[in-house]
Amino acid sequence: MRVRTRLAVGAVGALTLAGLLTGCGDAGSSGTDAPEQGASGAGCAPVAGDQLVVLDDDKKLQNTDNIIPAVNAKVANPQLLAALDKVSAALDTPKLIALNKAVDVDRKTPKAAAEEFASANGLTTGIAKGPGGQIVVGAGNFSESQTLAELYNIALTAAGYQVKVQQIGNRELYEPSLEKGEIQVVPEYAATMAEFLNTKANGKDATPVSSPELDKTVSALKSEGDKAGITFGTPSSAQDQNAFAVTKAFADKYALKTISDLAAKCSGKDTVLAGPPECPQRPKCQAGLVEVYDFKAGSFSSLDAGGPQTKNALKTGTASVGLVFSSDGALATS
Repeated sequence: MRVRTRLAVGAVGALTLAGLLTGCGDAGSSGTDAPEQGASGAGCAPVAGDQLVVLDDDKKLQNTDNIIPAVNAKVANPQLLAALDKVSAALDTPKLIALNKAVDVDRKTPKAAAEEFASANGLTTGIAKGPGGQIVVGAGNFSESQTLAELYNIALTAAGYQVKVQQIGNRELYEPSLEKGEIQVVPEYAATMAEFLNTKANGKDATPVSSPELDKTVSALKSEGDKAGITFGTPSSAQDQNAFAVTKAFADKYALKTISDLAAKCSGKDTVLAGPPECPQRPKCQAGLVEVYDFKAGSFSSLDAGGPQTKNALKTGTASVGLVFSSDGALATS
């Protein structure tokens, strides 16, 4: 179970946070259910295929969930931050996808995958020694976080620290430990962490502070972090956020590269959108697709959030487009 809830980050246009928290309909519904927004036109029937591709979010529906190191402010010296920033500089989304494939598909351990990546990318080259001491790197309860924590381990060890990687659990558990200094470093996600700190400090109805623009998100994140005693390093270009995938065969048949292409060519009754039960009401899922892109699917298939059910529905040709996570190892091309 992923510790992040991509669907709950931010809001879009006239859709308010209250709408984001709206109920998701009857539990246990299955198959395809007609969404509230009607669809006219023929649409695009699903096309089965083994390879999945992500459609470019050309109108920036999603916020910027770039990987970023979070550090307890008391240990955030320049050498430690510089070592963590080496990891950020080495990562981009295709490399993160490959790392996730190594663990989730090829069944390597997060430690082994991180070591191979570090060697191939010269991760420790040029890292300056810090003052040393013991550092606990926390990891969330999903494999991507654990692999990123192992990369931080490698970089910090090269900087002269004695490092222990500890799996903590979800953000509600590890963020207080980070504030207290019980753990000192955690790999984080810029927009999601910004909203977590924002709502923790200002209440669940706080105005969102994250943005589709990375600089604005990181500025807000650092401001919220200062209040909590958490310092943030440099964000990587690697992102793990909501994305919409189709099979390569589907994209080729209908000549699709962007979500705008999908909206222009595939709004209509034959198009099946797959995602978690809450997707129709969420501003980063179906509601946002309607609001930002004017994309109207003919039916909605209530499955899971970027999990095996949605990916299987795409591959077997029972869904046209589905919600995935942008760094999923299933998106690797080889």
